[in-house]
Amino acid sequence: MTSAALPVWMVTSYLAGALAACLFPRGRLARWLTATGAVIGGASALALAGAELMRSSLGGGQEAFHIVDPLSAVFLAVVGAIAIPAALYGVGYTRAWEGRRSLRMPGAMLNLFLLSMSLVTLADGIFWFVFFWEGMAISSYLLVMTEADEPGTVRAGNWYLGMTQFGLGFILAAFFLLLPPDGSGDFTALAMHAQTLSPGLRSLVFILALIGFGSKAGLVPLHVWLPSAHPAAPSHVSALMSGVMIKLGVYGVLLFGLRLLGGGPAWWGGLVLVLGAVSALLGVLYALMEHDLKRLLAYHSIENIGIIFIGVGAGMMFLGYGLPALAVLGFVGGLYHTINHACFKGLLFLGAGSVLHATGTRNMEEMGGLIKRMPRTSLFFLVGAAAISALPPLNGFVSEWVVFQALLGGSAIPQREVAVLMPIAVAMLALASGLAAACFVKAFGITFLGIARSHEAREAHEAPVTMQVAMAALALGCVALGAVASAMVPALGRVVAGLAGMPPAPATAVGWSLGLRLSAPGAVGQISSLGILLGLVLLLAAIPVALWLFRASRALRVSDTWGCGRIAQTPRMQYTATAFAEPLRRIFAALYRPTEDVSIDFHPESRYFVQSIAYHARIVPWFERYLYDPVIDRVTAWAGGVRAIQSGSLHAYLTYLVAALVILLGLLLLWGG
Repeated sequence: MTSAALPVWMVTSYLAGALAACLFPRGRLARWLTATGAVIGGASALALAGAELMRSSLGGGQEAFHIVDPLSAVFLAVVGAIAIPAALYGVGYTRAWEGRRSLRMPGAMLNLFLLSMSLVTLADGIFWFVFFWEGMAISSYLLVMTEADEPGTVRAGNWYLGMTQFGLGFILAAFFLLLPPDGSGDFTALAMHAQTLSPGLRSLVFILALIGFGSKAGLVPLHVWLPSAHPAAPSHVSALMSGVMIKLGVYGVLLFGLRLLGGGPAWWGGLVLVLGAVSALLGVLYALMEHDLKRLLAYHSIENIGIIFIGVGAGMMFLGYGLPALAVLGFVGGLYHTINHACFKGLLFLGAGSVLHATGTRNMEEMGGLIKRMPRTSLFFLVGAAAISALPPLNGFVSEWVVFQALLGGSAIPQREVAVLMPIAVAMLALASGLAAACFVKAFGITFLGIARSHEAREAHEAPVTMQVAMAALALGCVALGAVASAMVPALGRVVAGLAGMPPAPATAVGWSLGLRLSAPGAVGQISSLGILLGLVLLLAAIPVALWLFRASRALRVSDTWGCGRIAQTPRMQYTATAFAEPLRRIFAALYRPTEDVSIDFHPESRYFVQSIAYHARIVPWFERYLYDPVIDRVTAWAGGVRAIQSGSLHAYLTYLVAALVILLGLLLLWGG
């Protein structure tokens, strides 16, 4: 198959999958036909992106397809790589819908969602970009509303639809200001026209694009839709929304900042860096307080989008100060974390979906002990938790290390009052990384370890085979992406080479030795992720050897856990998610502003005997209460006032029409005069 045929295969497969869902809304055949279309479409997208990336890495030949460039190929590869396991996972996940819900709408929208995201990366003009962007928004909205009968789903869908249309308005405004006099919407024409704009207008275009695409990415304070929409969607859709869709917001910022505007002043990067650092820290702080497993993962998407924007912002700052090698390192860190986050966050959402599929709840307080009932799901979730916690040698560690190295190069910035921003960003990133590790100790420990806290957890079952295979593929991806860092970083350096005046040389120097060391410019640090992996493998292999050498007994011994003097253990004796987060709630009380309610029921015969204690704690949703709620209240009041003109009288409506025509004619006369 030629590379020119790959886009045709991709589009045809996705459309065939959508058509199959419409024709066969129920049954095993419907699930497999829908998934097959998505799998073949994802594989075609991955092959198309791989052909272009291979061509750019080898430095020769013509482009694989005339609308694919290396930057868009990276994001197209992310779409295809996550589409395959997500579609396969959906075969087993949607089996529980039999007799309750038709597959027609979610199956068709899943394929159209994947098609729209793929074509957004291939679009080379305003019309098709906006067309597919809206297709992505509408199809994902309908997927969020799949389980509209569940509490909170309609509200989550409304928030998502409102914020995505809010962002679209800013994106359209940015494109409008870039339009050349001849009205050509081709990206090449826009880039040429952008060079003729004044610095102030260029900055306005960038700000509009940052707001528009930042709302899709989930940057603080435009993140409010994300913690509600992602949990409401089916779990394989949540994996796609968090792992792929929000990354297209990153693609949009890079498209405007590097390709269309060709770079800009250093303060553009400083703004992106600050927003990224704030998003990373606040995302993980709010995640720590969550007991809903999918909402916890959604807040961590905000944190990791923040890490990506820290890398992108650092790259833009270094580019503005004429430090191209460090700029490439920052962009590489952002792109590498984009790929890695898609892998481990997709894995975590699929793992959370398996838990939901087995127990029927997302509340961690009702879980516990699932490692005994779901051992393979527990293993896969543990790999994802270690990766997102940036533990070596997994992929999350390597990409965060590259971002750290870019920030540590900030001492080269000539303006000292700006250079001091980099150590602050390093501290915020380090704090966010440490809190993320603590959060996933809570998520894994409360969910999978200990004693089952509910009947559903005690009766949980392992996920179907298709769901396990999908999770296993992503778990292997987390290991592989960490092991091949010495090849990934130079390859991503070639992706951004030449954009906005960056040099064609690779961003990093790679020393090919037994450890395959990866070093940053200026030798700020070196790592060998493959060496760490090999060391861990040898250590694990040494354990059974040592047991054999010392003739350790292999007899299985079963006994109760020590219970501090109590004879039998009960679920009430173990740590809860609330108790785990309580110390951090007190440390960051100024941010959370927690409200607590303790209700104590005493024995009716004597107040010296307590029957039960109920503890409820809530935190203040700052952005919703103080930023969005006042705006929504004013808009609602204004809409109520406007409703008064809807009198139901035909004469009144004709009067409004005549008045509007008179006003338009008057404006035309004034404009002509």
